[in-house]
Amino acid sequence: MNEEMLNLKPAKVFYYFNEITKIPHPSKKEAKISEWLEKTGIAMGLPTKRDYVGNVLISKPATPGKENVTPVIFQAHMDMVCEKNNDTDFNFDTDAIQTYVDGEWLKAKGTTLGADDGIGVAMMLAILDDKELQHGPIECLFTIDEETGLTGANELKPGFMTGKMLINLDSEDEGQFFIGCAGGKDTVATLECDYENVKDLEEDEYEFFKVTVKGLQGGHSGDDINKGRGNAVKLLTRVLWNAYCDYGVRLVDIQAGNLRNAIAREGFAVIAVPAVNVESLKAYVTEMDATYKAEFHTTDAGVMVVMEPADKAEKVLEEMLQIDLLNALMVCPHGVVAMSQDIPGFVETSTNLASVKKVDDKITITTSQRSSVESRKDAIVDKVSTAFWMIGADVVSGDGYPGWNPNPDSEVLRVLVDSYKNLFHKEPQVLAIHAGLECGLFSEKYPGLDMVSIGPTLRGVHSPDEKLEIKTVQMCWDLLVEFFRLLK
Repeated sequence: MNEEMLNLKPAKVFYYFNEITKIPHPSKKEAKISEWLEKTGIAMGLPTKRDYVGNVLISKPATPGKENVTPVIFQAHMDMVCEKNNDTDFNFDTDAIQTYVDGEWLKAKGTTLGADDGIGVAMMLAILDDKELQHGPIECLFTIDEETGLTGANELKPGFMTGKMLINLDSEDEGQFFIGCAGGKDTVATLECDYENVKDLEEDEYEFFKVTVKGLQGGHSGDDINKGRGNAVKLLTRVLWNAYCDYGVRLVDIQAGNLRNAIAREGFAVIAVPAVNVESLKAYVTEMDATYKAEFHTTDAGVMVVMEPADKAEKVLEEMLQIDLLNALMVCPHGVVAMSQDIPGFVETSTNLASVKKVDDKITITTSQRSSVESRKDAIVDKVSTAFWMIGADVVSGDGYPGWNPNPDSEVLRVLVDSYKNLFHKEPQVLAIHAGLECGLFSEKYPGLDMVSIGPTLRGVHSPDEKLEIKTVQMCWDLLVEFFRLLK
């Protein structure tokens, strides 16, 4: 066990979280953790089942005298977003997350921590393992692939769980209770590559460079989309677009961003530069480095634009393809599209330009759209799609997932609010969230299910800056214990 976790409270929660960090569990590769959860439930002597996609349900009977209490489902997803710094040597398919305590926070060394949503999984296991807790009937649902498609929730069959209330443990702010979320959809554009030989270009001589944008915070493409952070795809495109217009730069390769549900933190392009324009381009890149530092001095103080020599290439992208690609990336929207007309300060609609990647002879641009208004979600999907249809790209949008409509009269919400006030002598915030939660799909498959989403405080999720505020784990645990005490 990580020695630093020995003194963290609640001990049982951090024991299980430490165990989870040892098991590789990237999205779509949850087989190992799914099997471990099933074995853990069986070892506890509790009714345990696993469905055909890998979702696991562990049930715990009521303690004596609590048999007639309303049955409660607890739910968290077992997969994690796998992001690491470029200089970190780490294999998410095989390596254990390296955690450490930094003051009031638990962090990971150069990678995502996986507290989204490993800490929710750990809390549920601690509930199942607690012999002193007094409670009614409990079901703990562990779902797969929340981060890249909500596959586990989408494939959940009616009747797999039977509880009437559900507490989702996938929120990231202690003291905030979420009773609604946005729906979402992914839109992916693909371009076939055509090339020109460098030796056939008009200029007699070209030099080759790698231009990199890095040092951005990134973050969650829903929860952090309104924080004004830089997007590496957009910032790199801005440099390349002007570099082509003013200095005749030609594109060899481009790799920017990573996951569709993360704001792009870094990216690079390999370019061919007419020799006569090299010094002018260097001066321009230096200017843009200073420009970005000024524009993002509050949200992304570490942003950098770096130009360094690259290996010589024989081919560049065909010029019209390059123009089309850069134009489309320039006009493709990113960020907040509309704020809610009903909830002050709440993002209604947004879109994330997540990544652009050249692999072999194809360029793939991945985006994701979110909205709490279904028609506006469709409208921003169409707008993003149009940016790439106009250049002849093949554009595909997924089926997406539904939003979750708030129920302010929720009974589980009432009990949680009363529990919070009893413990902390203040009102929690009751909100909707501009991120996808599995609750939207649960509400479709289990009509009438009474749901709330809570959790301890996390920051920097979906990036290597992810951190968990340790004291809020104890607060969340105490809240659940009080919830069991009050629930009738």
